[in-house]
Amino acid sequence: MAGNDALGRAAKAKNDEFYTQWADIEREMNAYLEYDPDVFRGKVILLPCDDPEWSNFTKFFALHFVDFGLRKLISTSYAPNSNHSTFYMPTRSADPQFDKSKDRTKGKLFVLESKDISADGAIDIDDFQWRYLDGDGDFRSAEVTGLRDEADIVITNPPFSLFREFIAWLVQGDKQFAAIGNSNAVTYKEVFPLIRENLLWKGATGNTTDMVFGVPKGTLIADSDRGKAARLGYPSDDKHDYTRLGNSCWYTNIEHGRRHEPLQLMTMEDNIRFSKHKEVRGIGYVCYDNYDAIEVPFVDAIPDDHDGTMGVPITFLDKYNPGQFEIVGATESEGKGFANGLWDSDSQVAQPLVRGIRAYKRIFIQRKVTSED
Repeated sequence: MAGNDALGRAAKAKNDEFYTQWADIEREMNAYLEYDPDVFRGKVILLPCDDPEWSNFTKFFALHFVDFGLRKLISTSYAPNSNHSTFYMPTRSADPQFDKSKDRTKGKLFVLESKDISADGAIDIDDFQWRYLDGDGDFRSAEVTGLRDEADIVITNPPFSLFREFIAWLVQGDKQFAAIGNSNAVTYKEVFPLIRENLLWKGATGNTTDMVFGVPKGTLIADSDRGKAARLGYPSDDKHDYTRLGNSCWYTNIEHGRRHEPLQLMTMEDNIRFSKHKEVRGIGYVCYDNYDAIEVPFVDAIPDDHDGTMGVPITFLDKYNPGQFEIVGATESEGKGFANGLWDSDSQVAQPLVRGIRAYKRIFIQRKVTSED
């Protein structure tokens, strides 16, 4: 599907301007709040790629500054002339601080604290204080890294072309975070070890549905993606065109209750007898040619009584419950670091074979034995 490839194309082309919709932010944040109503209380939140003029992240947290109990909200923006901005949309141009000589080359810093600067009786987006950054707003810069170190939680839709570096930057800072990326990133060498060690997991929402993003006017969009976005309630408007991305998702280390819901599964015997999948029903499960594990082509066909290793689709991580299964490895082609014994030095890849044919990307899992077994 065209939408499934858009994130990859964006990363290769360094086309990083995809603006997250309010509804997607709200759904994900609400999942964290359902698990822990005080998850944001007393916290400093950094939004490191987000100007209040166009970022729904900044607008969302500014609106909820008081009821979430935030201590401080910080957002930064990239300079228009940076590698991760392809068009110029001047912001704060009516403000006395606006400096035409800096506006294209310097990022901006916005800070919201418990100060009613606008004197309207509320703490909201009108109370941001702002200034130009010394640099272009790149999150890897010393000044934005300093803001990361001040923050408790980092939340944003980072430049897709820098997702690997962004995750590494978050981990280096030992921060809680929620960030949008490509669902195929679960097999990246910068990401998978964190998932395996239960230091990062998929978000609560958006895993099985298309997410819609605003893009600069005139961006090349496939007709099918433009049409799907319009049918989802996002036709082009004066500011943006819209596209759907079917391969985007949230990554986080913030707890949400949905990751503790067990998958409801059948036994191996019942799957062979009753599975809705013709690849399993009446046939059973095949072992890989080159690896001691069974091939499970569908998440809902995972047998709940198999004690050996199983290769399952990467969509398993959408519903992964760490109390039910243990992740032991994954296929990948970037090195042998987490192939769990499947590395082939001749082909330089780590992929299992089914009757001589490579299986698509797989996560290797084993069920956790409980006292009830």
